[in-house]
Amino acid sequence: MRTLDGQEPTVPHPDPAGRPGAAFPAAPPVGRRYDLGHGRQLMLHRSGSGGPAVVFLPGAGLVGLDYLRMHDRVAELTGSVLYDRAGTGWSSPAALPRTATEVVDELRALLRAAAVPGPFVLVGHSLGGAYARNYAHRFPDEVAGLLLLDPFHEDLLAALAPQDVREQLARMNDQELPEATPEQLEVARGRMAPLFAAWPEAVREPLIDHHLTAWRTAWLEGSNVHDEVAAELRRSPGLPDVPLAVLTATGHDATQAHLWSEAALREINEAKTALHARLAASVPRGVHRVLDDAGHGFLHEERPDAVLTAVTDLLGRAGD
Repeated sequence: MRTLDGQEPTVPHPDPAGRPGAAFPAAPPVGRRYDLGHGRQLMLHRSGSGGPAVVFLPGAGLVGLDYLRMHDRVAELTGSVLYDRAGTGWSSPAALPRTATEVVDELRALLRAAAVPGPFVLVGHSLGGAYARNYAHRFPDEVAGLLLLDPFHEDLLAALAPQDVREQLARMNDQELPEATPEQLEVARGRMAPLFAAWPEAVREPLIDHHLTAWRTAWLEGSNVHDEVAAELRRSPGLPDVPLAVLTATGHDATQAHLWSEAALREINEAKTALHARLAASVPRGVHRVLDDAGHGFLHEERPDAVLTAVTDLLGRAGD
């Protein structure tokens, strides 16, 4: 039996919320899984050579291969690493959500298992930005630089003035998500196809299949972000004195436009821009840039030039 797109059958696993049906292919399209013990294996894909290596930490609901095109460009400059957190992508299942401490400890173990030498330039997107900061707070000697792509900020709720916006944002992760219908999944496939059209054929269809199967993951991963993960960030010391770049995306994002009114999005963008500027200013070598022509979810594809420029700059300043 094959799936609708002709792929070979996948190996079924219970999804992170305990529902049947979530699955990932028997092997990742690229990269390989590394055994971390206790029955847990994580997918890592490594390209390029030299250092410091750049490590991509995906946003909630995204996986390493969503950053493959940027990874390939970075690999022309230095070593580059993509990976999937446990409970996501082609890594072992895990109960979600998880703490930033759990995610970071696991990433450190993976980098050691794959013999990727540090220090690293960490590229953290959205929720991955919170995890990158946790890594830098706790293990500053292992971080050569930080690039935060429209990162989550622990003070976002407090910074939002309208009470209804704060309440809606706080409520979103408590919602029960309905099952997707076959018709909805086919519509989603049609919308994703252009987004991933430039990915290698061997990656494109498995990646789309994964997103259609694991579409709940973003909600599950982010369900503790405003309490548990935010508290971890507040308890942490300041960022180490390493080069830092923060990119804020304020352009159109189809998912956000579906969830929020224009007025609410304007409030959120204003609040996060101010918080990101403050975060960049918290270290001597921090820079902040606003991208008004890129949305939150795929800014690395909508403005790859800005992301690659930031990576190149951080590589040049690492060790200064």
